[in-house]
Amino acid sequence: MSRLPELGTVKRIGAILVALVVVLAAGTVVGQAPALFGADVTEEPEGSIEFSDQTGDGTSATVDNVTLSDGGFVVVTSEGEIVGVSEYLGEGDHENVTVEQRGEGELLGQLTATAHQDVTGNETFVGPEEAGEDEDHDRPYIGADGYPVSDTATVSMPDGPEEGATSTSFIVESANATDRVPVNDTLEITSEIRNPNDFEDQQPVDFRIDGEVRERQIVSLSADETRQLNFTIDLSGVEPGEHGYGIYTDEDGAVDDFLVEYAPADVTVVEATPEEVVADATLPIDGFLAVEDGNGSVVATSDALEYGDHENVTIDVGDELADGETATVVVYGGDPGEVATTVPYVDGEGDPVQATATVEGEADDALSPGGGIGDNESNGTDDGNQTNETNGTDATNESDGADGSNESDDGSGNETQAEGEDDA
Repeated sequence: MSRLPELGTVKRIGAILVALVVVLAAGTVVGQAPALFGADVTEEPEGSIEFSDQTGDGTSATVDNVTLSDGGFVVVTSEGEIVGVSEYLGEGDHENVTVEQRGEGELLGQLTATAHQDVTGNETFVGPEEAGEDEDHDRPYIGADGYPVSDTATVSMPDGPEEGATSTSFIVESANATDRVPVNDTLEITSEIRNPNDFEDQQPVDFRIDGEVRERQIVSLSADETRQLNFTIDLSGVEPGEHGYGIYTDEDGAVDDFLVEYAPADVTVVEATPEEVVADATLPIDGFLAVEDGNGSVVATSDALEYGDHENVTIDVGDELADGETATVVVYGGDPGEVATTVPYVDGEGDPVQATATVEGEADDALSPGGGIGDNESNGTDDGNQTNETNGTDATNESDGADGSNESDDGSGNETQAEGEDDA
C-alpha cells in the first residue's frame, strides 16, 4: 500500500497550519501597528456641561447636566476664584448636580461651571492651592476648541417668598444705584427695606458686587416699618466693565447692573510760557499730553501718564513758543514716543479733547531786535577801532585797538579811561 497520499496529506495540513499562524501573526501586528510605530492611541477625555440661570441662597447651585468620559468633578468659579465644588462624579451623564459652597465665596452673581478630570485619581478634588508647588492637581476637561469645558450662569437671590409661604425675612422693596461710575470712584446706592412682620425685628442687609459682600448693615425695624438705607461703596480695584450688584436680606433681594468706565477725558491749561506749559488733565486711558503751536504742529509732549487725574503736568517746550502765540494742549492715548503715528483722543462727539491758551512772557535767551531785550552790533573800522552799541539804553562802550584805551560813557557825561599796554 502506497504512503505517498498520506505524505501529501501531511504536507497540505502543515501548509494550512503555517498559513494560519501567518494570518494570526499579521492580525496581531496590524492591531498593534499604532503602538509599534509610536502613535498615541490614548483618546482624550471628553466632557460637556449645561448651567442655566437660577435663584439661590449663596450656599449651593445646581448644574443642569454634565457628561464626563472619565469621571471627575464640577467646579464653580466667580471671577476666577473657586467658590463651589461638587462631589466626585463617575463616568457618564449626570443631571441636576448640586455644587456646594467652598470657602468664604458665595455662589451668587455671574458664575462659571467647569468640568474637571480626577487627575490625582483619589476621587477628592485637589485644586492648585491644595497641591504642592511640584505636585499635580485636578484639571479641566478640554473641548474640541481647545478651551475648558464650561458654561456660565447668573445665580441670584429669590424675589421673595412663594405665595402661601411664611417668612420673617425683611423685604427689599427697591434698590437703586448710579448706572455709570468712573474707575476708582464710589458707587452710591439707596434701598428701601420693609419689615413685613407684626413685631419688631433686627436683621442683616448685605450689599454685594458680583456676589461678593462689600458692606453689611444690621437693621432694626418696627412692625411693618419701611426704611431707606444708603450704601457708599469704594470701587478701587474694580475693573472697568459691567458688574452686577444686589441688596439682600435673609430670604429676599433685588439685583441690577452698573457700568464701571474710565472717567471722561479733560484738560485745562494752568500756565503757558515760551519755556514750558503746565496743565491739569484727566486721562480715560494710559497716554500723554502734547503741545501744539499756532500752526497745529506738535512741539513737545509730556512723559507717559496713567489713566486718571493728573495735576500740574509740566511740559518743556524748549523756547518753541513766542509771547502772544497760541498754544494748544491735546490729550493723546498711547506712547509719547510715537506721537507722529498716534491720533488725539476724541470725546463722544468725535472732537479732540484739548485746551488752548495764549503764551505769556519772553524766552530767557530770546534776542528780539528793537524789543529792549538785547541787540548787539559789531562794526569794524579802518583804523582798528571797534564799537559795541546796545539799543534801548544810553550806555555806549567803545574800544580803541590802536592805543589800548577803553572809554565808557554811562550817559551821564562822565567818562572813565583805562590805560594799558598795547599787546597787539
